[in-house]
Order: sequence, then C-alpha cells, then structure tokens
Amino acid sequence: MFAFLRRRVYTSLVPLLVVLIGVFFLARLTGDPTSLYLPESATPAQREAFAAQNGFDQSVWTQMADYFGGVLHLDFGESLRTGEAASTMALRAFPATLQLAFVTMLLAVIGSIVIGCWAAYRPNSLADRFSSLLSMTAASIPDFWFAITGVWIFAVVLGVLPTSGTGGAVAWVLPIATLLIRPLGVLTQVVRGAMVSALSAPYVRLARSKGAGDLRVVTHHALRNAAAPALTVAGDLTVGLVNGAVVVEAIFGWPGIGKLMIDAILQRDFAVLQAAVLLTAVSIFVLNIVIDACYALLDARVRDKAKV
Repeated sequence: MFAFLRRRVYTSLVPLLVVLIGVFFLARLTGDPTSLYLPESATPAQREAFAAQNGFDQSVWTQMADYFGGVLHLDFGESLRTGEAASTMALRAFPATLQLAFVTMLLAVIGSIVIGCWAAYRPNSLADRFSSLLSMTAASIPDFWFAITGVWIFAVVLGVLPTSGTGGAVAWVLPIATLLIRPLGVLTQVVRGAMVSALSAPYVRLARSKGAGDLRVVTHHALRNAAAPALTVAGDLTVGLVNGAVVVEAIFGWPGIGKLMIDAILQRDFAVLQAAVLLTAVSIFVLNIVIDACYALLDARVRDKAKV
C-alpha cells in the first residue's frame, strides 16, 4: 500500500506543476493591472512606481521564479485589490466550495445507491426508467442551463427561492440542484451496471441458496462488490464538482473559491488567482490519492499492480 501511495504522489506532482505554470502565464494574458488600479490621469512615474512595487517591472521569468520561490516558503503574495494575503483569502473562500461539493456528492451517492440498486433489482421498473432518464439528461444538458432555468422558474416566476447568497437552507437548493444532476445521473448508471453484474454472480446465487433475503443479498453481498467501480467514478465526479462549482458559484453568487477566481480574473489580481488555483489543485491532488487508496483497499489487484 505504501509503494502504491508513493508512486501515486510522484505521478501527481508533474500535472500539479504544469497547472501552476499554466495559470501563471494565463493570468498575465488578462492584461496589465496597472491600467485597472491607477486612474487614467496617473503619471508615468506613478505607473512605474506601481509596477516596481508589485514586481511587474521585472521580466516574466523573474516574476515566475519569485512566485515559485515564495510558494516554497509558503508566501503566496498579496492581493492587489485589498492588500490581504492571497492565501488567507483563498482559505477563507474554500470551505464554502467544500460544503457545496460535499452536500451535493452525499446526496448523489445516497440517491444513486437507492435508485441504482432498485433499477438493477427490478429491470424495466419505474426506477430503471428514471435512472435512464437521469443519465440522458446529465449527459446532454450543461450545468449552466439548469442554473439559468432554475433561477427563471423558482426565483423570477414563482419567487420561492433566492437567486444568490448563503442565508438559510433555501439558498442551497438551486446551487445544489444544479450541481446534483450530472453526478446523480452518472453514478446511478454505474451503480446499476455494477449491481446487475454482481446480482448474477455465483456468490450471490450461493447466498440465495443458503436462505439470504433480498435486502441482505443486496446490502451484504452485491453492493460491497459493486462499490469499487462506483467509488472510482464518484472520485472523478467529486473532482469535477470542485471544478464545475466555478460556474455555479458565479451564477448564484456563492462565496466560494470559484467566485473568488472569477473576481480575481476580472480584477487582474494575479496573486489571489494563483493562490486559489493552487489550493484547488492541491485539494484535488489529495482527493485523488485518498480515492486511489480506498480503491486499493477494496481491490487487491490494484495493490498487487503497485508492487510490480
């Protein structure tokens, strides 16, 4: 297990470094922050002083070297807009994104297990048709369409849900409903497929022959063996949730890391954008390792492969 985790950490460091370098250069393509933070009447001397104060008078390679040197010492720079440490702003916004992703994924896992097991146990039943409808909907309609349609129906027309904010349980409904469709649809199909295979396996027939009831067969025998593929897909969907929250947070004004990134891009606040992306990338990096570790615990073949 240790060898497996060590190899997984090494293979994840390269993509993490590529993301950080890419964001560093892409952030600077948004434009010169000097024109945004100084008035049009600013003199050339004032512009030069602003650039020198923030290191923009250096070459981009020198700026990148300074940035990575700071990262190694846990110094992620300061916000151009507020003067606050970029890491503090990112860490303050991240819990809101995690809350949104955690509640959404929890509902998706519970819903997919219930619907997927029911659909697999009773093919062509109402649950089976509902799972197919969910899968097609999740695959064909983008998240922002759900968000805009939900705002129009429930906030504008009916006036029963707020369009933004985090105050009260009702403020969670539209963001979670928007994010929930895709993972629920995909996971339900995965659980259904895995359960169909598991329910027809010899060990299930043996359990039935020994008198095991339907509920025990599903929960104690089939579902345990169907969990491995579902766990892998759930991990990928959780990573997608964190990434997809950028659009949803911007639409609903959710004060998470996604909205912070959008604001940082619009305000050319490079340090905040880089800190937000770094925190998100590291979180996804850790999440992937945890998921792989869980997968290795469930499947001995993964552990054996790591020893080769």
